[in-house]
Amino acid sequence: MKSHYFFTSVTRCSDLWKKPFKTLKLDRSEWSTGDFVVGRAIGKRNRLWECETKTGRMADLVRGDLLVGALGERAATLEGVGNWRNVTANRELDALTSAGLLGKATSISPMLPDLMRFEYLGHTTRDGEKLGMMDFVKPCRPRKPEMPVILIIGTSMSAGKTSSGQVIIRALNYLGFNVAACKLTGAARYRDILKFRDAGASDVFDFVDAGLSSTVCPEPEYRKALELILSKIAGCHADVLVAEAGASPLEPYNGATVVECLGDLVKFTVLCASDPYAVLGVETAYSNHLKADLVAGPAANTTAATSLVKQLSGHKALNLLDRRMYPELVDLLTTKLNLEVPNQASKKKAPDNRRPFIEQEKRV
Repeated sequence: MKSHYFFTSVTRCSDLWKKPFKTLKLDRSEWSTGDFVVGRAIGKRNRLWECETKTGRMADLVRGDLLVGALGERAATLEGVGNWRNVTANRELDALTSAGLLGKATSISPMLPDLMRFEYLGHTTRDGEKLGMMDFVKPCRPRKPEMPVILIIGTSMSAGKTSSGQVIIRALNYLGFNVAACKLTGAARYRDILKFRDAGASDVFDFVDAGLSSTVCPEPEYRKALELILSKIAGCHADVLVAEAGASPLEPYNGATVVECLGDLVKFTVLCASDPYAVLGVETAYSNHLKADLVAGPAANTTAATSLVKQLSGHKALNLLDRRMYPELVDLLTTKLNLEVPNQASKKKAPDNRRPFIEQEKRV
């Protein structure tokens, strides 16, 4: 009887659901980052018993379900830390994210229930050889993007980076620009770049396209992956690139490498902060080499917050979820990007019955 698998979003770069594969248990010495493995769900169900599938849709799981994910590492400040290298002799795997990032949790927030656990059934194989994410990476001629970049960074996870990116993409799209978007660091969730596509980005990219299950990896390995991602982006001929760096630049996700490699391409930097003091903290940590053009996220939720940001750092802060901030955001973007607006009519006041510019989504 043919088995039914849940193919998580880390498998979206592969063809595992199209072509047959076999499951083979391998000795721990043969495991490596990015390997595709099969697990059977075990333990007691809770609200975390769901997975993000290869299409980005969330699916509920029950005990006994078979899931295909990838071995990897996570170092999230607000949720959890784990690594496949910490898997013990019983070979049980934890779902470090809903996207199919599998390993052994070593530190979990007390705000979370137990992570979903899996019995290791084996590696996916073909012709006796194990399969991994790097086996499905499509090469690309090396080249560098030439379009201006809007870089979105944060003081931590859940600081409003993806929501801010959505708003900015909508604004640029409404002005008539062809926008590409990417998430350059993080832990393999698909939903963020899908939100960018829904907001109007014509092309979306992330590090899964370069064979990484997460960007918690050695810097040389990440630099090679980043070069491939940027080469793919260069081929899409967009007017503007909106680039999100997941987590914060100082966490072990290689965000600092992104800031360095993008360099002069960055024409506008948005710092999404959890609170006004965090803005000052990030800039101090960077010895004032990282300058934000705009502060957003929870640090800009109220006028009291934006005033404190100004007082502490001297930066302008805008609540991007407040539609009244739209004209000011547009002025900032068009000035900093120094691009001729292709749709001059878009500068006119929009009719009252048009689709609302801001569509605040409920966070899952």
